[in-house]
This record gives sequence, C-alpha cells and structure tokens, in this order.
Amino acid sequence: MFASTSSAERFIACQPWFASLPLELQTQVRTGVYANEGAKGEVMLPAGTAVQGWHAVLSGLVMLRSPAAAQQRASAFIGIPDGEWFGEGSAMKPEPRKYDVVALRPTQLMCLPLHLFATLRDTSLAFNQFLVQHLNLRLGQAMTIIEAGRMRSPEHRVALYLSRIFWRSTRRLNLTQEELGQLVGLSRQTVNRVLQSLEAAGIVSLDFGRVAILDDEALNGYLAATAAQ
Repeated sequence: MFASTSSAERFIACQPWFASLPLELQTQVRTGVYANEGAKGEVMLPAGTAVQGWHAVLSGLVMLRSPAAAQQRASAFIGIPDGEWFGEGSAMKPEPRKYDVVALRPTQLMCLPLHLFATLRDTSLAFNQFLVQHLNLRLGQAMTIIEAGRMRSPEHRVALYLSRIFWRSTRRLNLTQEELGQLVGLSRQTVNRVLQSLEAAGIVSLDFGRVAILDDEALNGYLAATAAQ
C-alpha cells in the first residue's frame, strides 16, 4: 500500500548529506522518494523481486529474513528500526533481492529510487561517506548473525541483540518481547526469562514494549560471560 510522500520528503531532507547537494539535485531527490505501508506480518519486499532502490524505515520495525532461514525457528535475523536505512548492498548490485523484508508491526518504508541512488553515488562525497558507514554497520551485524546462529545460549543471543551492534542510535529500544523473540529465534517465554535476569542484574529496565539499556559495560561483561555457554 502506498502512503503520502510528505513524511518521506521530510525524512530525506534531514539526512546529513542532503544539505551539501546542489539545489537542483536536492529537488530531484526530495520529489523522487516515495513511501509505502505494510501491516504486521506482511512481507513488504519479497526475496526474488527486483530491487527498486535504497530503503529506510520511516516508522515501525522490519526484519530482514532469508527464505531458507525462515524455516528454522532457531535462526536469528537483522532488525531495522525506524530512522534506519537498509538494503544498500542490494541497491548496488543488479540482481534480485536475496531476502524478505517483513514488517514486525505496522510499518512505513521509504524508497530512494535506483536512478537517484546511482546519481548520488556518482556525484556526492558526503553521500558516499554515509553509505560506507552503513555498509560497515551491516557487515558487523551480518557477522553477529553468523555468530548467533552457531550457538549459543539464549542469554548470549538476547544480549547480542541488545548490544550496540544492532541499535547504535538509541539505548532505549521500542521493542516488545514478542518482536525480540522473532529476531533472535527464541520463544517469548525464553526472552522474558533472560530479560528478567538482566533486569535483576541492573543491566536493563523493562517497561511495556520497551527495553532500556542501563549499563553498557555490564552488558558487554554479560556477553563475554555467556559466550562460552
């Protein structure tokens, strides 16, 4: 379902690289982006379809899920919260999308079309610096997904997902236990048990639909302590 482009235009105009663009290109980018909406559980961008551009989450939360891993309950997946970009690798390669983009709650996505993405890559140093930052972030996330998939205790898997590897922009996660369970490949009951333990240790605090990281150093220590389990 397509949505009003006003939110997409506001989002793109606030990006750190946007102000450095020539005025004509600013207009092209601002008027060229568009938004679409998806319901909870909807596959908004299916694997195997043509890539239309570079995407950002305007509101909501999505999960990047490979079709093969979707059949395995124990698989872990990358979650993308509102305000974050994803799919830069797909936008740079002329091949079908390799993963499903699934809405974990009602979600609005923005698309920067491929022709504008290519123009920005060719002409804007600031855009390319921003793009490299996201490529590095996604590489770190992918390596963590591999690590999580090889093991490990529920405690370590949950702690990995609460770390800055996945949520660099905030220490207060607007994330329900059900959503966290879907991302880490664990039941809601197991996630609840681990979070209760972390709360008792003073590492996190829990509100309805929200997890706040209180002590990054203690969380890192917890990660190290549970890595061998």
